[in-house]
Amino acid sequence: MEILVNILLFILILGFIVFVHELGHFTWAKICGVYVYEFALGMGPKLWSKKGKETEYSLRAIPIGGFCAMAGEDVEGDELKKVPKKKRLQSKTPFQRFLIMFFGAGNNFISAFLLLFLIALIWGGTTLKPVVTDVLDGGAAQAAGITAGDKITYIDSHKIKTSDDISIYLAVSDHKKKTEIDVIKKSGEKATYRVMPKKTKMNGNEVYIYGITMQQEETHGIIASAKYMVEKGISLCRQMGITVKYLFTGHISLKQLSGPVGIYSIVGQQKESGIQNLLYLVAFLSINVGFINLLPLPAFDGGHIVFIIIEVLRGGKPVPPEIEAKIHMIGMMLLLLLMLVITVSDVIKLF
Repeated sequence: MEILVNILLFILILGFIVFVHELGHFTWAKICGVYVYEFALGMGPKLWSKKGKETEYSLRAIPIGGFCAMAGEDVEGDELKKVPKKKRLQSKTPFQRFLIMFFGAGNNFISAFLLLFLIALIWGGTTLKPVVTDVLDGGAAQAAGITAGDKITYIDSHKIKTSDDISIYLAVSDHKKKTEIDVIKKSGEKATYRVMPKKTKMNGNEVYIYGITMQQEETHGIIASAKYMVEKGISLCRQMGITVKYLFTGHISLKQLSGPVGIYSIVGQQKESGIQNLLYLVAFLSINVGFINLLPLPAFDGGHIVFIIIEVLRGGKPVPPEIEAKIHMIGMMLLLLLMLVITVSDVIKLF
């Protein structure tokens, strides 16, 4: 029974994130007068569909993904279906096409920020001050000289703005050597410590413990909730930026990434912690999806935006649609291959 509940939650969470994303594309396509063939949730064979005045709305068998099929994405198909050229994507201004492409990810960011506000309003938010509230007796930080009340300003020359920054920079630091941590003491004095984390095993995995705690103050009220929404939302976006940067530079391996199988495992864990943590997971994943989709790579929304920018820089001369479509197709094939590798890695982790 528990497995069925976890699967249902997994489908609902991913379905919500995909729905919000595709709804952004769909809404702005309609506003800009682009013909939309189909708005679908899921992939594969159709389970249900309904034809509107122009668009077909459908649910498909595989509950992962979805799409908003617009005129202009398949030139030959547009000709066969006799869609007027003025209703095709290519006929719209660069700015209109930018809005259509951006607001898939844009909707993900908006929904994530609203969820963070709702969480803080109902259960309370927290401050994100990068201040050490406690150090583990006999731990690495205490041995180096760090004390409770120290405000961390830099880790290995990376500027620290929030407690989230501390977590991610300690996670990606080179654990084979000492981590340089700059702090401001309670007295206002600046100090630099070199901390060698202690290696230990947790749940069969090797982890590196620094021995510091950052217990944040709880906040309540509309203004405090709005502040938490902005600070936490921006902080999560920064974390994604740092993660992507370190992924491309090799500091983070593909084995550390999670796909659908990994997300399913996390859903089960978060369910045990209550609805607050589930909603936070939705916000976190939504920001992840939005950020990834804006990367300037083929097959992503960001890749489409790159072609729009190229068109503007060329004085309004677009890249031929056939060439752009082929580039995005190659990018999609590489993306599917990457997802396969990550999924296999996730399955291996289960055993």
